[in-house]
Amino acid sequence: APGRGDRAERAEAERALEEWVLAHRGVEIFVEPRTAVTGTTMLLVAHDGEFTRRRVANPAAAAAFARAHTLPIYEAAVVGYPQRMRDYSRRQSVLRKRAAGAELEESED
Repeated sequence: APGRGDRAERAEAERALEEWVLAHRGVEIFVEPRTAVTGTTMLLVAHDGEFTRRRVANPAAAAAFARAHTLPIYEAAVVGYPQRMRDYSRRQSVLRKRAAGAELEESED
């Protein structure tokens, strides 16, 4: 049936998100509105700024997930993104550049 794969895919995506929530502390949800290019997305941000983003059917689906996991939920378009998320991205970028630099030095030896 055409709907079955979608349902299984959604269930798997939700399981993956639940595992992410269980593996991280202080998770908050930021709902990103649908655009011409992408559907509604749900951004989960942990206490340290690590984050993951998943598409959701609609804002109500994100709200239901937040309720089911007792997580705070915000509209990204209203409140913006948390500073800790930007800091995390910046740290990851620095670490990637350092790692690339270290690989370069090793290959020159």
